Order: sequence, then structure tokens, then C-alpha cells
Amino acid sequence: MQRDELRAAIAEQALLEGDFVLRSGRRSRYYLDKYRFETQPDVLRVLGARLAEAVAEAEPDAVRLAAPVLGGVVLAASASLASGLPFLIVRDQAKEYGTANRIEGAFEPGERVCLVEDIVTSGGAVLEAVEALRGAGLVCRTAVCVVDREEGGVDQLARRAVRLRPLFVASELLEAAKAPQTRMVEPIRGHW
Repeated sequence: MQRDELRAAIAEQALLEGDFVLRSGRRSRYYLDKYRFETQPDVLRVLGARLAEAVAEAEPDAVRLAAPVLGGVVLAASASLASGLPFLIVRDQAKEYGTANRIEGAFEPGERVCLVEDIVTSGGAVLEAVEALRGAGLVCRTAVCVVDREEGGVDQLARRAVRLRPLFVASELLEAAKAPQTRMVEPIRGHW
């Protein structure tokens, strides 16, 4: 699946129009429902490969990936399979049972990780995850995401020394939604 086909597939499957309240509290005339593209094997496979490439380019010294719960975990797992890098799961807060971990998965302090996220608006969820990773002694200076909504997340993250590398920006998806759709008849497994 080529980049334009992936962009069109995400726009077609996930772009909803209406009146929505975002996690940041902002209102929006459109919503990108990440679960509509993250649950499609043909799209997820391609996203995993693209995210793995983005990590290799943006943070070549990363020895593991990390993702905040919930939507980012699916993407990190797919990118982990494509890249061979293990991944960590960053909980919103430490669990109150068992190991009482906030960060799930094996790691050593000082390791460099790259955060994988689905959609970034203001950057709040990414910053919370980065702070948890840094608090555990990990080095996290880069995040890759599927979509940057272009609503200040890049600047907010930069203020905390985190570079954001999106696969797409929202304006590209909005443009794709306006264009005539060309669908792939049958996805080619393992190729894009």
C-alpha cells in the first residue's frame, strides 16, 4: 500500500464529521477514530512497517519502543513486529496490584526508547508517557505518531525536548477525504 493509499484508507475509515470534544477538552468539527484503522489488519500491518521506518530514521539509537495505553499499544506491537525492537507499555498510573508497575515490560535505566502514539492534538498524553519513562530512568527524546492534528502538539513537545515525527498531518487526511476515493481491490500482504 503506497503512502497515498494509506492516507486515503485512514481518512475513509476513521475521519468522522460532526461536533466532538477531544481529550484535550477542545471542540472539533471532525474526529479521527483511531480504533477504526487500528483494528483493520491490512492497515495495521502497513502502519507497523511505516512506524518502524519512522523510528529507525528519527531515533536510530532506540533499543525499544514505548506506548501509552490504549491505542498506542496496538501500534507499538505492530511496529515491534516490523522492527524487531521490544516495546514497553506506559500505564496512566501504577497498578495497585501485583508488581505495581506503571511501565510494563523489561528495560534497563539509561536505555533509549522511542514513543509510539496514534493521534497527537495538544501533546498531553505523549508528555505524560514521556515523563513516566524519564522518571524510570529511560531516555526518551522522540515520539512518532500516525496523525498530528496540527493543534500545538509539536510545539508543546518541543518545549519538553521531545521531537514529534508524524506519518501524516490532519490537513492531509482532510484533503484525502475530499478527493475521489481509489480503493485497493486486494491488499498485498507484507508490501506497501
